[in-house]
Amino acid sequence: MSAKHPIIAITGSSGAGTTTTTNAVKHIFRSLNIDAAFVEGDSFHRYTRPEMDKIIREAQQESKHISYFGREANDFGALESLFDTYSETGVGKIRRYLHTFDEAVPYNQLPGTFTPWQDLKQNTDLMFYEGLHGGVVDQEHDVAKHVDLLIGMVPIINLEWIQKLIRDTSDRGHSREKVMDSIVRSMDDYINHITPQFSRTHINFQRVPTVDTSNPFSAKDIPSLDESFVVIRFRGIEDVDFPYYLRMIEGSFMSRINTLVVPGGKMGLAMELVLTPLIKDIIVKKRALENLSALDIPI
Repeated sequence: MSAKHPIIAITGSSGAGTTTTTNAVKHIFRSLNIDAAFVEGDSFHRYTRPEMDKIIREAQQESKHISYFGREANDFGALESLFDTYSETGVGKIRRYLHTFDEAVPYNQLPGTFTPWQDLKQNTDLMFYEGLHGGVVDQEHDVAKHVDLLIGMVPIINLEWIQKLIRDTSDRGHSREKVMDSIVRSMDDYINHITPQFSRTHINFQRVPTVDTSNPFSAKDIPSLDESFVVIRFRGIEDVDFPYYLRMIEGSFMSRINTLVVPGGKMGLAMELVLTPLIKDIIVKKRALENLSALDIPI
């Protein structure tokens, strides 16, 4: 972690709703006049889509599983190196993974490929990561230790599968059979690399539908926010003003001493109320250090 070059990360599995949280955070950045460097977690996949398809087939022939959740398909070393370098110097290199034709056309590339590596924007206030592995830890790498504010986006598993099925078939052009195969193939890596991150997060936002999602594979649509509650768990954060949140968010209640539950339709409001003071505090500390440096006062 670094007060001078802070890192905020949203971590959650594919289809978990991290994009919703990202939009809320971007709104906070605009309101606080924060210039952030944005990093997409998918850019740290090891393989292009054709390469990954080939490796999956080869693994299946050996009765093995490989998925985008695991270390075999992702370069945890490069991700940790970026976090470490940025926290020390405020610089680093990034690229993009192009999911769709619309994303790929401006680069004159095919979907499922990477853009060239390039330098992060200079003199940013902080780095913001959104992806699968913002809090990942394994035997060799510890990405989580570099993150100043780690946010988990965690729908219950059936809702996550529904979101993934509908998103990947509708927006990314995958067949339903391919998405279902991906879910099955990913379970080992999901258990070993994704779920442990949510015990390291400072805040989790977990969406729980209030409609029947018993068979996610037969769902025709994603339960709406108004058909959900959002469970917000705090860990290691001092002076959380729960009475203020309860007053500001109609229909909210406390389920445990560290857990706030809000109506799903209030999720965006809750995110902004909860995250704004935390992000503001990070920036205040950063700018205080910069002022000390400018005055040539030892830090």
